[in-house]
Amino acid sequence: MGNAQAALAASRLSGQYVEQGNKEAWLGLFSEEAIVQDPVGKSPLDPSGEGHHGKVAVAGFWDLIIAPGQIKFTILSSFPAGDECANVVRLVNKLPGDITMQMEMVVVYKADDAGKISSLKAYWDFDTVQEQMASA
Repeated sequence: MGNAQAALAASRLSGQYVEQGNKEAWLGLFSEEAIVQDPVGKSPLDPSGEGHHGKVAVAGFWDLIIAPGQIKFTILSSFPAGDECANVVRLVNKLPGDITMQMEMVVVYKADDAGKISSLKAYWDFDTVQEQMASA
């Protein structure tokens, strides 16, 4: 299996594990040195814009961002190439307080030589999502 196919397979499993709330399986997809940028750039979820580096930080990202909600993660299309896979995703997150967040985004997964995710970059606009939630 080439790295593009490994990235595609890992991306699919990532979405499944997020939907299931399976933190340990999700973390098992990542290399020890993985970087998660979700969203890419500076935001209240990542004030430095540098991403969450290493498994401990990625686990903290899960606890802070993924764990509080109930997420439906639908891959609309996938584009594997090189050692990466870019997915167009529709995400619906039901948060405490009867808040529902909906968005489409592009998520790029990079696989290392062992087939582990070394980088996850999610492209979506934090401010637009905040405005959507405020007007709901």
